[in-house]
Amino acid sequence: MSSEQQQASTDADASLKLAIAMALLRSKLVQKVPLNHPPSPSATSESNAKKWKRKAKERKRELLRLKEDLKQAEDNSLCDLFPQSASCKCYFFDNLGKLSPILLGNDSDKRFNDVLRRRFLRQVRLSERRRKRDGSTKTWVFSDCNSEDETEQLRASVDFLVELCDNVSPVNVEETNFLNWSHQAVDFILAVLKDILPTAKNIELLEGIVCSLIVRLVRRMCITSKGDELHQFNTDAQFHVQHLIRKLGSESYVGQRVILSVSQRIAVLAESLLFKDPIDDAFLNMHDCLYMMIQLIEFLVSDYLLTWSRSERFDTRLFEEWATSVLHARKALQVLESRNGLYMLYMDRVIGDLAKQAGQVSSLQKINPDIIANLLR
Repeated sequence: MSSEQQQASTDADASLKLAIAMALLRSKLVQKVPLNHPPSPSATSESNAKKWKRKAKERKRELLRLKEDLKQAEDNSLCDLFPQSASCKCYFFDNLGKLSPILLGNDSDKRFNDVLRRRFLRQVRLSERRRKRDGSTKTWVFSDCNSEDETEQLRASVDFLVELCDNVSPVNVEETNFLNWSHQAVDFILAVLKDILPTAKNIELLEGIVCSLIVRLVRRMCITSKGDELHQFNTDAQFHVQHLIRKLGSESYVGQRVILSVSQRIAVLAESLLFKDPIDDAFLNMHDCLYMMIQLIEFLVSDYLLTWSRSERFDTRLFEEWATSVLHARKALQVLESRNGLYMLYMDRVIGDLAKQAGQVSSLQKINPDIIANLLR
């Protein structure tokens, strides 16, 4: 074969290979063309919807994670303030619902100090932040822990204690949080009152705060009315709230006003019982309420009357007012004697103890003699 023939054969083979290669390349390009076409509008819309759903789920998971982190941070701060496992070791709730003489502490046995004060105020601030986050409003704003406005701190601690009692239930009444913080609230209120009573500038504002505290706690201790229905508070919770009022009553400014408010409430409730059916549940609830209030008066008189009388802040005019109110409450209960003689027996015991205690106080010998005569009758 000549060289020209070999050259022609080589060129033909090269052309054939090039043609095959181009055919293969064209075939591949033809197969890829549908993939490179722009997607239809419906496909684009579906893709965007999936993308935003995925982003929404991610954002929701992120928000839940942040909420958990915030809750954990708050729980940790509470543990720093007062460990969850810690229990009150000061016997604050001893003699719950029992009549017993109180043991007065001395300067070396004070339950309230600067550390507990700072812890309690910090807890009140946390409670206020939580209340604001929940969207509730208040007519006042609690200031910083270092604030010197003790009246504002008193108002904050009163609201804090009432909120604790509002939320107490048969399930959580024995929980450490309620026992610890209610104790700290009572101690704080008594400490603030001790500081501001001697130099109180706005005594009407102070009396309004104290009277509001008394009315709200007595309402929680007893029963609340909504429309025509009466709802009974849990018995264990009732005794705990009664004990808190009893402890607050160690300050004569509070205790005497408690007796005045409770005795007036007894008289009103006694009149209401005249129109109630004895087999009605509401009658039974009101009966329990009467018992709790009479018992509270007995506790306050037995525990504190002699101590109050030694205080420079003891108000003999207020004593005359609430002693008269107690006698009026006894008279109101007298009309119920045919239904239940226990009311009169209990009130006679309370008034007998009151007369005995008053006879030991020299400053009370100068009050209206008619009151003393009625107490001794």
